[in-house]
Amino acid sequence: MRGSMKKTFEEREQLILQLFADKHYVPMKEKELAILLRVESEDREELSRVLVSLLEKRKIQINKRGKYSLYDGRSSEKGLLEGTFISNAKGFGFVEVEGMEEDFFIPESKVKGAFHLDTVQIRLLNEVPGKRKEAEIVTVLNRGMTQIVGTFESCKSYGFVIPDNSKIATDIYIAKENKKGAVDGHKVVVEMTDYGKPGRNPEGKVVEILGHKNDPGVDILSLIRAYNLNIEFPERVMNQAQRLPEEIIDADFAGREDLRSQMMVTIDGEDAKDLDDAVSLTMDGENYVLGVHIADVSNYVQENSALDREALDRGTSVYLVDRVIPMLPHKLSNGICSLNEGVDRLALSCIMTVNPKGEVIDYRITESVICVNKRMNYTSVNKIIEVKDEAERKAFSEYVEMLDKMAELSAILQNIRKERGSIDFDFPETKIILDSEGKPTEIKPYERNSATRLIESFMLLANETVAQHFYWLELPFVYRTHDNPDPEKIAKLSTFIYNFGYKLKMRKEELHPKEIQKLLGKIMGTPEEDLISRLALRSMKQAKYTTDCSGHFGLACQYYCHFTSPIRRYPDLQIHRIIKDYLRGRMKRSKIEHYEEILPAVANHSSKRERLADEAERETNKLKKAQYMEQYIGECFEGVISSITEWGIYVELPNTVEGMIHVSKLPGDYFEYDELHYEMVGTKTGVRYELGQRVKIKVHQVDTVLRTIDFLLAED
Repeated sequence: MRGSMKKTFEEREQLILQLFADKHYVPMKEKELAILLRVESEDREELSRVLVSLLEKRKIQINKRGKYSLYDGRSSEKGLLEGTFISNAKGFGFVEVEGMEEDFFIPESKVKGAFHLDTVQIRLLNEVPGKRKEAEIVTVLNRGMTQIVGTFESCKSYGFVIPDNSKIATDIYIAKENKKGAVDGHKVVVEMTDYGKPGRNPEGKVVEILGHKNDPGVDILSLIRAYNLNIEFPERVMNQAQRLPEEIIDADFAGREDLRSQMMVTIDGEDAKDLDDAVSLTMDGENYVLGVHIADVSNYVQENSALDREALDRGTSVYLVDRVIPMLPHKLSNGICSLNEGVDRLALSCIMTVNPKGEVIDYRITESVICVNKRMNYTSVNKIIEVKDEAERKAFSEYVEMLDKMAELSAILQNIRKERGSIDFDFPETKIILDSEGKPTEIKPYERNSATRLIESFMLLANETVAQHFYWLELPFVYRTHDNPDPEKIAKLSTFIYNFGYKLKMRKEELHPKEIQKLLGKIMGTPEEDLISRLALRSMKQAKYTTDCSGHFGLACQYYCHFTSPIRRYPDLQIHRIIKDYLRGRMKRSKIEHYEEILPAVANHSSKRERLADEAERETNKLKKAQYMEQYIGECFEGVISSITEWGIYVELPNTVEGMIHVSKLPGDYFEYDELHYEMVGTKTGVRYELGQRVKIKVHQVDTVLRTIDFLLAED
């Protein structure tokens, strides 16, 4: 069907209708349709227009999962879609419809009282070729935010709350009887009672006072409540956790392989407490026998139990700057499920025989009992395998031979990934040091080392091996997928790097990840390295959990899943259940149907919770960075331009702190954003500011409420 979009618009509509009418057709998302019809990347927008047109004509319909089918006559109104409203402080917004590649712009006059994160029905407006798709909100189906966190301010007999979330443009009116004793400066949680309408503010009542905005810890607590992250576990969950054993019992050994005599270690950060992976390595001739042993959390968290429902709801552990909000109670994550040194633990082990070329020539996945010999940390292991520190090697002498062989294998695996095109963006993470009152005292980059890369290599190999095994079994499964980059972004990147003498080779508009990896290798050590690396990263899509094994672009592999962290990620826990059902012969038709029914929702929910956790982590980091930079107002630093937008340029300092210089504050000229070249250009002088350029800045002002830092260009 190649070239099927090379027809008149009406012919394309008929082609879609014929496909949907075929008795073998099953409802598909837009991307799946594009793949099936072999639509070239430059025609994807046209496919989207055809689908929208057929929706407007009530010829086809789209369900809540974003899958298209013929219209069945049950929809109450023509051309309605359902999605999530994302508001903007300026009054307009966007609606994201699952399964559709592009969201819909909602003009301020068409918002119709919708609130941020509401589930809404929208009607498509007449489309203007070349412009973003627009729609109007018809009705609000479900309110997305029932509680809002903000700062209370008094005003005579009543009060109002200024929301922390900048996407909420209006203050919340609080009647006198609904203040609950709140006073000026209190951080409060407001329960919405009325969402307002044009000309009238939303209303609410204070249901919780978190403390004064200047009290220690209230800043992070406010963010936790704003993201609806639960610190405490419900009583029924804690009761179930308390009934769990402290140690494994004899009955647990049944059907398990006893690996306690095998030397193995855990390698984690110094302050890690939930140790869910251990590694072992022996030699079989010239081949490496690598064991990746993962805590068997599923033995203690039974499907549909109170523990399981809470873990599914949370989706992931959340790692904030001053605390961890765990997916499971500490009784499990730091206790019976943590692979602590010197104690017997239940595990799922993936034991792989790897030849000197880095190929897995044999493997087995087995339920096991293990006993970790030594709890080690990244710093110590790096000293042993990279620095060759004599004192460290002597202190851990009995493990040195195994660790050296692990380093040898890790290097082989890293080279294999490099050869196939796996992309490694090695930007430093942020390490923020807080004092006892939660004030930031130091911010520095947290670099990866040989030990972190060693564990990363082994976990990647286990994840790939498990994913490939279950893919070929054709059983329901949860994969970790990463789609190909957006063709338009890659085209812009390709045009830009051409100015530096670099090229990206594409075949039929498709880019192989090796091209990005080769590009990163070519720019290493050059003045433009930081600039091009950032642009390449921004051209990538976000990884997610799916039930379809569509491959992982960034890792350049076809089969990938998350198997190695069931203490802190729900998809890993779900995968462990599937593995054990298969190993124990329980994967009958009824069990397969059960997983086919629940896994799409599990994957979708887990992806959403992961994004929310990432956003919460970023926002707490931004908050502490803003607080840290307050002490440096008026001082000068050197940094690199990390981003440019139409409203200003962002500069990142060596400690990873980022601030913005507003376009109106750029000196000596009127500046405009050149989107094609990622530059800010003076219209009179021709002065240019570009990504990656080093500049000297002065810290101008800090807003800890909005978590923003403003810079000015410093005079030499």
